[in-house]
Amino acid sequence: MTTNSVSSTTSEAAAATEAQRYRSLLAAARGLVRCDAAALLRLDGDVLRPLAVDGLSDETLGRQFPVASHPRFARLLESERGLRFAHDCGLPDPYDGLVAGQPGILPVHDCMGAPLRLRGATWGLLTLDALDAGTFETVGPAQLDALVALVETGIEAAHTIQEMEARAMREQAVAQALRSGRGATRELLGSSPAMKQLCSEIDTVAVSDLTVLLLGETGVGKDLVAQRLHARSRRSDQPLVQVNCAALPETLADSELFGHKRGAFTGAVQDRNGKFEIADGGTLFLDEVGELPLTVQAKLLRVLQSGELQRPGSDRTLKVDVRVIAATNRDLPAAIAQGRFRADLYHRLSVYPLVVPPLRERGRDVVALAGGFLEENQHRLGARNLRLSPAAKAALLAHGWPGNVRELEHVISRASLRAFREQRRGARWTAIEPHHLALEAAAAGGPAASPAPPAPAPAGQHAGVASGGATLREATEAFQRAWLADALARHRGHVANAAREAGIDRSNFHRTLRKLGVPRPESTP
Repeated sequence: MTTNSVSSTTSEAAAATEAQRYRSLLAAARGLVRCDAAALLRLDGDVLRPLAVDGLSDETLGRQFPVASHPRFARLLESERGLRFAHDCGLPDPYDGLVAGQPGILPVHDCMGAPLRLRGATWGLLTLDALDAGTFETVGPAQLDALVALVETGIEAAHTIQEMEARAMREQAVAQALRSGRGATRELLGSSPAMKQLCSEIDTVAVSDLTVLLLGETGVGKDLVAQRLHARSRRSDQPLVQVNCAALPETLADSELFGHKRGAFTGAVQDRNGKFEIADGGTLFLDEVGELPLTVQAKLLRVLQSGELQRPGSDRTLKVDVRVIAATNRDLPAAIAQGRFRADLYHRLSVYPLVVPPLRERGRDVVALAGGFLEENQHRLGARNLRLSPAAKAALLAHGWPGNVRELEHVISRASLRAFREQRRGARWTAIEPHHLALEAAAAGGPAASPAPPAPAPAGQHAGVASGGATLREATEAFQRAWLADALARHRGHVANAAREAGIDRSNFHRTLRKLGVPRPESTP
């Protein structure tokens, strides 16, 4: 077994056992004090992140709790030995409506917690909650101290084990990866088998310099996978440079990737470094790589083969050391057959292909992801405790999510706004109900007020659809092709207006037109 394989196996085992250690600590805590829910939260800067919950809903693990926005947590962190809040305390409870196994959204009536310290520094919080007022009246200071000591001892043991495992791996790379993870605004979330498999594959290949090709539908989070690959690599202290290849005009793609010399073309008034030079020593993420022009594909192949590039307008050859991660939602073998993508480049990019699973294959991950998006919208809107009702959770789990995580994010943002506008004054939480999600309208292609798309033409009337024997994918593409052509006609070729009606941004609209081969009529005034 190679060194890289040993390191990868150690990392995977450590991640699995660390989560189990924290869950065991909470189980032990609930054995000492009767309660309906317990949580272990790690203080990360000014944000508390749940590491383990027992008795709370799945969506809790997807949330992050800024201390400044949650006064109860702030009070607990400031306390010396912990606090119990009176059942009629006016401070908002961050767990209202999050207790698991209840028939509806129920309030928490008795709460207590204590700060946890590791080697003299504040590590996080232990919180205990009960639905019945007075549950913790019999818990005295000595019992609470014993409970905190038990949990802190477990955290100290977990931390020591982590240090030993880190020394067996590359300490500098691991430490930098952790710092990078703290700075990220979004992380890969989910505990479904599909996501566990993906994370295991990421950790396997991250420590190498192999070129990775990320495959998956639009909106599955390929950019987050690229970030995790970089953060867990030996290059994590070097830049991660991202390029959206679909947004590059064909005339400037060469210059954007490889730079140019002054005077190389009209408008080149000074030397410019390309993205490969900027990423030297680090990682370059080529998103939507299937959209690159063939002329640029040839130059990209040369860099991957030799690590050498030439700026347009220059005879000088430059050496770069860059790890490339590429991503696409296109069928590249089909593009090769059509002459739109180089076969040799495809094989250079797909040294280690990773398939990012669609949201519909991730089970209850949708609830955890929704919890994270609700927390973001809650603070953005100034709303109080946005919570999913049981019926809303069921609706999320039943939806097919053709737009994947990006669609979920937009659905939750719209639902949060709708629920916030209906919020009753003084309510302890704001319930997200199925009518706020409006998933029926989303499944129909947009809000109910949008113009109805034309009925799809019979199978066989559109390119690529065999008469009477179309597959579901072919029929769907035929419908999309007809709808887009009709939208362009309604707006007299004005792409921005047609994209607005379709509910997608203009660059994605352009990309969809190219993908489906929809001709664009000349725009008229």
